[in-house]
Amino acid sequence: MQFPKLLGLLIAPVSSLFLTKVKMSEAISASSLNEKQESLKRSHEEDDVNEANKKTKVNRKKMAIVLGYCGEGYHGLQRNKGTKTVEEDIMNALLKAGAIGDDVFETAQLMSFQRAARTDKGVSALRQTLSLKLPVDVDIKSIAQHLPEQIRIFGMKRVTKGFNSKNSCDGRTYSYTCPSFAFAPSNVEPSEEYRIDPDSLSNVNNILKMYEGTKCFYNFTAKRRPNDPSCNRYMKHIACSEPYMKDGLELVEITVKGQSFMLHQIRKMVGLVMAISRGITSVETMTKAFQTLKLDLPTAPALGLMLEQVHYDSYNKRFGSDGMHEALDWAEFESEIQEFKDKVLIPHIVKTEKAEKTTLYFITQELPRHTFNVRDEAAEECAGLLALGKAANLIESEDKSNDSYLNDNLNTLAQAAQSVSPEKFNSKSD
Repeated sequence: MQFPKLLGLLIAPVSSLFLTKVKMSEAISASSLNEKQESLKRSHEEDDVNEANKKTKVNRKKMAIVLGYCGEGYHGLQRNKGTKTVEEDIMNALLKAGAIGDDVFETAQLMSFQRAARTDKGVSALRQTLSLKLPVDVDIKSIAQHLPEQIRIFGMKRVTKGFNSKNSCDGRTYSYTCPSFAFAPSNVEPSEEYRIDPDSLSNVNNILKMYEGTKCFYNFTAKRRPNDPSCNRYMKHIACSEPYMKDGLELVEITVKGQSFMLHQIRKMVGLVMAISRGITSVETMTKAFQTLKLDLPTAPALGLMLEQVHYDSYNKRFGSDGMHEALDWAEFESEIQEFKDKVLIPHIVKTEKAEKTTLYFITQELPRHTFNVRDEAAEECAGLLALGKAANLIESEDKSNDSYLNDNLNTLAQAAQSVSPEKFNSKSD
């Protein structure tokens, strides 16, 4: 074989392999170029989407709202589906004003919603504080126009990201307004004509003074265990005001400031002071009440109870003058707040008292039913179960010809309801 032919045979495979590699490299380069072009295209599209989102995204900031409300007709402040609450009306107003969407309306936690203090059924508030994230350009007037007359938004302020209306507060002040005859001596018939004298008023304040300081308020709440440390509460100040007249009824106002309060605590505190003032029990009951043996104590009506103020002293000291935030004392809205109290809340108390005799019934009918002694809960539970059994037997009875059948049923069921209290079966903390 000649050398050129041999060389050609050797070179041909190598050349073919080289050309194959070159074509593959060109194909890979073309593919990479296409991928880069597609990636660049997607990047531009994403930039366009992000730019559109920036234009439509709502700028929200943490806000604090101060509001007042009359508790009449509401089952408390806290939202509870299926019942009429203050928060439900507020959420509806925010939705109608365009301040929140449907998702936030259903799940308030999405806007970091928090209340400073819960109020129970029938309890009013003068300076309740809410913290939540709202659009920076929100107009509180647009929210207020969707609220009923008994709920008033007084003002709104920008707060820090970490602000929480409940956890950031240092204390709360409540008031309890009622007719002065609630504290009339035992030898005086309580009536709307009664006028409290200086000695009786001084006696009320001396009794109230016993609440000040750190005490065990186990007997002044429900659903707590006797040695639960959370029953120890600090009352900074409590006092009864001078009497004043409103629509022919003499009123007094008890004001109490403390770090925090438990379920029914203030109403039970007021109820015991009424009982001591009326001579139904002695002042020694107060000393016993601070111990851990469960006493039979009354709970005053919800009508006169009002959340007056939520205090943010520490927050105001740290952020109130930092140039970006304002102090949460709401001083600039004081005239509007006081007008709401004088023209809406107090008249509601007087009107209801005159129409329903709420306090009069409590001190003349309810207070005498209490023993103010250590409760035999086992015996009460047994009596309640027996009453329920009797009620069941009456209902199942086939002899309904007796005229007293219906009355017996109602009386037995009432006795059962009073004997069997939910707090006996639920010791879980509130």
